[in-house]
Amino acid sequence: MKTLNIVALALLIVGGLNWLLVGLFQYDLVAGIFGGQDATLARIIYVIVGICAIYAFKFFGDVTEDEVAR
Repeated sequence: MKTLNIVALALLIVGGLNWLLVGLFQYDLVAGIFGGQDATLARIIYVIVGICAIYAFKFFGDVTEDEVAR
């Protein structure tokens, strides 16, 4: 489970950095690497990052438990 958490976090960071580049420079790094937004591989990456974001909802329980313990 720890490995899954690390992979999800890493992909969320990549997704966040990609959105930073889109916002600042209008450059989509994932699309640039994998051949455009409509390329199959780029769409797979977008889906995987989205699934990681959904998975990350489970971390809210960890954060709220830390706040209650204090």
